[in-house]
Amino acid sequence: MNYTHIFMQPSKKIALVAHDNMKANLLDWAKYNRGSLAKHHLFATGTTGGLLERELGIKVSRYHSGPLGGDQQIGAAIAEQDIDFLIFFWDPLEPQPHDPDVKALLRMAVVWNIPMACNRASADFLISSSLMDKAYERQVPDYQTNRPASARTGNP
Repeated sequence: MNYTHIFMQPSKKIALVAHDNMKANLLDWAKYNRGSLAKHHLFATGTTGGLLERELGIKVSRYHSGPLGGDQQIGAAIAEQDIDFLIFFWDPLEPQPHDPDVKALLRMAVVWNIPMACNRASADFLISSSLMDKAYERQVPDYQTNRPASARTGNP
């Protein structure tokens, strides 16, 4: 398999997402890590972004609310290399009406090999990593050259 490398700047583009039951937990975590987060570019889904911006006093670029397409927007931003890092406090015990969107977002994070935390402990480890404020090259399969020739040309 061929790989390509995607360069991440020292100032990361971080998406912050939380399900309703997890918003308070994410907000508490973000307040505790405000100093670290302030060094990066923050993005969030609608309601979560508003809460974070108000409580932290840091600009947060907002997408739609998750159920209205925000999770898909963040997934697309990951695929376009406009998001480097995902903090997604999701609730595994509460069914979500937009569950397919949630799974698609998590899938995009794995496909594009971005750092991802889905709970506070993982988020703590990632935000305190020595790599957090450094340039980093992540390795991603070269999806163009690894596809069959028929898929690249559109011919059967």
